[in-house]
Amino acid sequence: QVQLVESGGRLVQAGGSLTLSCAASGRTFGSLAMAWFRQAPGKERDFVAGIRLSDAVTYYADSVKGRFTISKHITSNTVYLQMNSLKSEDTAVYYCAARPNIPTTSASDFGSWGKGTQVTVSS
Repeated sequence: QVQLVESGGRLVQAGGSLTLSCAASGRTFGSLAMAWFRQAPGKERDFVAGIRLSDAVTYYADSVKGRFTISKHITSNTVYLQMNSLKSEDTAVYYCAARPNIPTTSASDFGSWGKGTQVTVSS
């Protein structure tokens, strides 16, 4: 399995920006599809953005398209989520996830998860 550690979550004002990082170790990095999910209290864990590491093809939820960008570091086993124009509804625990190379947007398809990092957007 892949071990994942998220970092970068903090309190930020609406309209601000924040970048999250996910460091991966264990399984061959290039064989993975990785994604960011988020979960607010009392809500389901929702897909945010994904990337297939072999070709860097990216996928986004409609709610974040144009505001968030997922990317990977050129040399290290790290994936980023650049978050711009943040809204109060972006407040959630953000989780990094990984699965074999075929990309999906369903949380149940991902078998490796980080512990999450809290992002709080103030109004």
